[in-house]
Amino acid sequence: MHLSALYRYPLKSARAEPLQRSPLDLLGLVGDRRWMLVKESDGRFLTQRALPHMSQLSALWNAEGGLTLSADGQRSLNVPLPGADNELRGVTIWRDTLRVPDAGEEAAKWLSDFIGQPVRLVHVPEERARWLQSGYGKIEDRVAFADGFPLLLIGQASLDDLSKRIGRPQEMLRFRPNLVIEGAEAFAEDGWKRIRIGDVEFRVLKPCSRCILTTIDPKTGERSEDREPLTTLKTYREQEGEVMFGQNLVNDSNGVLEVGMPVTVLE
Repeated sequence: MHLSALYRYPLKSARAEPLQRSPLDLLGLVGDRRWMLVKESDGRFLTQRALPHMSQLSALWNAEGGLTLSADGQRSLNVPLPGADNELRGVTIWRDTLRVPDAGEEAAKWLSDFIGQPVRLVHVPEERARWLQSGYGKIEDRVAFADGFPLLLIGQASLDDLSKRIGRPQEMLRFRPNLVIEGAEAFAEDGWKRIRIGDVEFRVLKPCSRCILTTIDPKTGERSEDREPLTTLKTYREQEGEVMFGQNLVNDSNGVLEVGMPVTVLE
């Protein structure tokens, strides 16, 4: 088995950034989902679930930790990394509330024009990150603005199995993984507890529950009229009312990942 693809999502719910190589830190891939859009009125987080056209927004992470924003019809904008204690804004993501740095007026104006409503751009420094969901992981495990866990892994064979059942190819990026593994049987990842990629060990914490976001074509931002792939997934991947596809992970060391690295199941 080997790592066949590596993706980072610098801005939560914006376009994926394919990588060949990435270091890891306490919060997963360096630069992954460290930025988020929130409503200006109440600080609640925004995603493609309500705003499918966020899939057409590009936000590339740079070495200084800032973002370069771009979208069709708008000039690009470089957003510098705000100070960890500057212009703190209260935000809500699922059940978590926290205070994080705001990226300023220029970024807010640019993004509000694109989104079509008043929004703010916020950043989470490592020291302000959230704790994992109760009952999962270790007490020191943290997560940035990902829904619940630092990393998401999907087996290529699992996607191939789903595509065959639907009768047409499904894009891996509908499921927004960080790590794609080749060389294992379909859904082999369901039985893993610990794995090693290169020299880095990971704990596999829980299956990933999927939502309406998977019905959005990552290339066009359009929803599928037949609600695929959720419709088919419900026929064979439903557990206690939730549709599961992929596994949530946390890394046990910082290290570096590179496409092509061998993958070993430890437990």
